[in-house]
Amino acid sequence: MTDTSFDVIIIGSGPGGYVAAIRAAQLGFKTAIVEKTHLGGICLNWGCIPTKALLRSAEIYHYMQHAKDYGLSADNISYDPKAVVKRSRGVANQLNTGVGFLMKKNKVSVIWGQATIDAPGKITVAASKTEAPKGALPPGSYQAKHIIVATGARPRALPGLEPDKKLIWTYFEAMVPERMPKSLLVVGSGAIGIEFASFFHTMGSKVTVVEVLPQILPVEDAEIAGMARKRFEKQGIRILSGTKVTKLDKKADSVVATIDSGDGKPITEEFERVISAVGVVGNVENLGLEKLGVKLERGLIAIDGVGKTNVPGIYAIGDIAGPPMLAHKAEHEGVVCVEAIKGLHPHPIDKLKIPGCTYCNPQIASVGLTEAAAKAKGYDIRVGRFPFIANGKAIALGEDQGLVKVIFDKKTGQLLGAHMIGAEVTELIQGYVVAMNLETTEEELMHTVFPHPTLSEMMKEAVLDAYGRVLNN
Repeated sequence: MTDTSFDVIIIGSGPGGYVAAIRAAQLGFKTAIVEKTHLGGICLNWGCIPTKALLRSAEIYHYMQHAKDYGLSADNISYDPKAVVKRSRGVANQLNTGVGFLMKKNKVSVIWGQATIDAPGKITVAASKTEAPKGALPPGSYQAKHIIVATGARPRALPGLEPDKKLIWTYFEAMVPERMPKSLLVVGSGAIGIEFASFFHTMGSKVTVVEVLPQILPVEDAEIAGMARKRFEKQGIRILSGTKVTKLDKKADSVVATIDSGDGKPITEEFERVISAVGVVGNVENLGLEKLGVKLERGLIAIDGVGKTNVPGIYAIGDIAGPPMLAHKAEHEGVVCVEAIKGLHPHPIDKLKIPGCTYCNPQIASVGLTEAAAKAKGYDIRVGRFPFIANGKAIALGEDQGLVKVIFDKKTGQLLGAHMIGAEVTELIQGYVVAMNLETTEEELMHTVFPHPTLSEMMKEAVLDAYGRVLNN
């Protein structure tokens, strides 16, 4: 007979869900995870990982085109769109299989289907349209003292700009193009929009980005976003900020967009394809949350610092529990939530210490307060900057355009924020994240010996600059 009783059941197997399941199993909980489509959720299958595979192909193609800059020769450079997509899907499939292995290794049961919470402690799982993996438990009724909702989010659709999967894409369709469009309109300049703009531009598409706000990459520090814009425009990406797309008229194999900058003179322009990247909405429907009285805020589940909702025994983590909607935030929330259930009293998650990364060219990474936000909070600040052009490793790499920027509280020496643009900054930012987590001041950072020659040296130099002690610029 099917075992239907567990200590913890997690609905959704994305990064938050499957990591929470592993931690629950490590802590001795009898654990099950419910999934209806694919293990690993959006991130592994249609988000973070496969997009990075696409961007890696674009990066190598870019370098091949600039082989002469490195004293090399590469003639007749080209690419096969189907092979690029195939590699990306292969990476996703490998990781999907890996999550299945992790569930077996940690003795986490997988229940295949669509879950509805009937009452605290009870769920019903209906059959899924997707074929269940081998060994998965069947649909039916299941019980658990603790139920964690980790159902994630999906692309937001604006009225009149609804994706149709053929001409107007979300990130799902943008990841598997049959060919690279000659012209592309990207609506929205957040991380998703900018990453796809960067990818398709590198692969030869004529790209236009439309952003309703004055600043692209709206969550980033204004100085960094401004530098990014200049780099994108120099590459040939057209950016229209303070502008919105008011209408999309579909033709047989193209879309005519009406673009309004607010000057009373909207323009119409034709594009082969459109990507809608205007954010995401939480998957809160069909879970039984309204009937149970689970509190929602702006379409997402309201939680405390350790994942508890207002209904005892029901928890939420990841995108469904609010911004920032990042895989690593979901993973950490999952661990914190399960440890709180166990009674280990974990530290509530501090969202100011969650790094954000955008894997475009150039890369962008940040953590903590922007300069404007620090001033708005009343801090008297010191700001340090160090340019890539003054770093030997960056010059040797042929990547001498970029900036490292740090923001300190002048009174205490507390590191309030760090913001970077340039090569490999998504790998560098964790150094500042660790520093902030350890409550490091400028003094400890100045006393730290960084290896030479590395890009990471710029992190120390930026700190030195904030205190008038910069050495190499």
